[in-house]
Amino acid sequence: MGVATTDPQMRVLAAVGKIDEAPSEFLPCDDVGFAGVLLALPALLSCGLLRYAQRFFSLPSGYYGVGHIFTILAFMTLCRIKSIEALDSSAPGEWGKLLGLDRCPATKTLRQKIKLLATDGADEWAAQLCEDWMQADPANAGILYIDGHTRVYHGSQTKLPRHHVARQRLCMSATADYWVNGFDGLPFFKVNCAVDPGMIKVLEQEIVPTLEKQVPDQPTDADLAADAHRMRFRLVFDREGYSPGLFKRMNVKRIACQTYRKFTTDDWPEEAFRPHRVKLIMGGEAEMQLAERGTLIGSKSSDQIWVREIRKLTASGRQIAIVSTEWGATPSEIAGPQFGRWYQENFFKYAREHFILDRLIDYQIEPIDDTTQVVNPAWRKLDGEIRKRAAQLARRKIKLCDLTLGKGLDPQLIEYHMAKAAMLRAEIEKETAAIDALKAKRKENTKHIEIKELPEEDRFQKLAHRSKHFIDTLKIVAYRAETAMANAVRDPLGAHHQDEARSYVRTLYTTDANLHPDPSSGILSVEIHSLATPKDNRILKELCGQLNETRTRYPGTNLRMLYKTVSD
Repeated sequence: MGVATTDPQMRVLAAVGKIDEAPSEFLPCDDVGFAGVLLALPALLSCGLLRYAQRFFSLPSGYYGVGHIFTILAFMTLCRIKSIEALDSSAPGEWGKLLGLDRCPATKTLRQKIKLLATDGADEWAAQLCEDWMQADPANAGILYIDGHTRVYHGSQTKLPRHHVARQRLCMSATADYWVNGFDGLPFFKVNCAVDPGMIKVLEQEIVPTLEKQVPDQPTDADLAADAHRMRFRLVFDREGYSPGLFKRMNVKRIACQTYRKFTTDDWPEEAFRPHRVKLIMGGEAEMQLAERGTLIGSKSSDQIWVREIRKLTASGRQIAIVSTEWGATPSEIAGPQFGRWYQENFFKYAREHFILDRLIDYQIEPIDDTTQVVNPAWRKLDGEIRKRAAQLARRKIKLCDLTLGKGLDPQLIEYHMAKAAMLRAEIEKETAAIDALKAKRKENTKHIEIKELPEEDRFQKLAHRSKHFIDTLKIVAYRAETAMANAVRDPLGAHHQDEARSYVRTLYTTDANLHPDPSSGILSVEIHSLATPKDNRILKELCGQLNETRTRYPGTNLRMLYKTVSD
C-alpha cells in the first residue's frame, strides 16, 4: 500500500467505497518534523481555508477528503515545499501525522485530487473569500492597488505571445495576471489573461465590475448626489493605466483613479512646495515636500478631464508627478497610497521567491475562443521596425544639433564638421522618408485581428488556468495567514521590518514538535521544540498564549489545539 501506510483497514474500506473519507485520528508521537506549521492553523482557518470547502467542492469517496487536501496544500506552501513532486522527498509518514492520518497523499494522488477540485467551484470559492476579506477589512478595501504580473513560460507545448518582463529586461513568452491588493498590500484576487489586452481594458471589463459588487461601505446614490466630490472607492496603479479617457469614464461611475503622470515637461518652482506629514501603510509618518495644482489632461476633447496634479520634490531636486481624480482627499492622503504602491511590488517579489508564484501546476493547454482579439503579427513587425528606425533617427538628429550649435567642436575642423553635417542631413531625410513609407504600409494593416485570422504558424493555445487559479487562491490564504502571524510577533521581536518577522515565523513552521492527543479532555497538545535563543523562545511562548485564546479545534475532530513549548 506504500511507505508508512499503517492503517490498512481504513484504506481497504476507502478503496471499496465503504467510507467517504478517513477520519483524522491523532496518536501520541514525539519529534514530528515540520509540526511547527500547526501554529499557523488558527490563522489559516481564520483566513477562510476551510470556510466554504464543503459548499463549493466535493471529491469521490476515498481515503483523503477535501479538508485533508486543503490542509496539506496550505502546510506545504507555508513550509516552502516548492512543488507537489518535492513532497516525495519528505517523509510521508511525518506529514501524515500532521493530518491525523498514516501518511500524506502521494504525488499522483494529490495531482488527481487537485484536478477534481479545480472546477467552476474554485472560481466561486475565490470570489466568496475575496468578499469576506473585504467585508472584514473595509478600510483597506477602500483604496486598492492594481498591477500586472508577467508569468514567464519556458515550455514548448504552445507558442505564447511575448511580453516585456521588466525584472529580466527581456521580451519572453509569458501570460499576464492582474492582481488586486488592498491598501495594506494584502492580495484580494487576480485576473488571468491568456491574451493580454492591457491594463486599461482589464480594469474596465474585469476588475471594476467585480469591485463594484464586492467593495464594502460604498456610498449610496443619495450620498453621491449630496456630495459632488465623494467617490465609491479609489484605484491606484502605475503608468500603464495612465489614460485621461479611463479617468473620465471612471469619474462618471464615481470611482477615483490615481497614478504617476506621463509627459511632464516643466518643473514647478521650489517655492511652491511645502512640507507635509504623510502616513505610511505600516504605521509611522514621513515628511514629504509636496505641491498641488489643477491640471487639464487629454489630447482629445472627448477625453479631456481636470485632475489634481500633486508633485513630490525629492532631495536630489527631482519632481515626481501624481495625477488623481479624488478631490475629497488631502495631498498627503493621495501621496501616501501612491508611494506605498511598492507594497504590492514587494508582495510579487516575496511570493515569487517563497511561494513559487510563477510555477505551473500542470502542463495542460486549452484552445482560445476564435473571436479573441490579438495584435496582427504583420502590424507588430512594421511597428517594431518603425520604432527601431525612429530611435536611430533621433540619435542622428542629436548629432546634427551638436554640429549645428558647435558644441564641443574644434574650430580648426569647420569644413570637416560642415561636411559631416551635410551627410547627416541626407541620412535624416532618407530615414524620414523610409519611416513615412513604413507608417503608410502600417496603416494598410489592421492592428487587431481575431485569433482565427492568424496565419497557421502564428496561432497558439492558452495554458490551462483552473488548477493554477485554485492553487494561487490557496497561496493567497497562506500569505494572509503568514502575514497575520508576522504582525503578531513583530512588536515582541522588535523587528523594524516585516521581513524580520516573516523570517521568524518561517523558522517556526519547520521546527519539530511533539503531538499528544487526549480524547478524554478533548485536547491536542502541540509541544514546540526549543528555538535558537532565549528571546525567540520567550516570543514563542507569548505567541502560544495568543493562539490558545482562539480555542481552535483541529478540522474534522473534537480536539482543541493547545500550544506550548517543550519547556512548559
